[in-house]
Amino acid sequence: MADAVVAAKTGQKTPDGYYNVERMLKGVVAGKGQILLCGTCMDARGLTEADIMAGVRRSTMNELAAATIAADKVLVF
Repeated sequence: MADAVVAAKTGQKTPDGYYNVERMLKGVVAGKGQILLCGTCMDARGLTEADIMAGVRRSTMNELAAATIAADKVLVF
């Protein structure tokens, strides 16, 4: 949600010594994790589905609510 949707932008180039969030998210996808991006937040930041990495998808608030209800644990930070 919010600016976090940019973490899934494909083709990130970070300087040596800095975290590359795209690379970290690839590990989540490879481990069968699910990464959902807020569609409204993507629109507000000009991100299209072509801009985001493979294995990540546009989602909705209804889907977020359903995933939260279905989760064994929810982390808030």
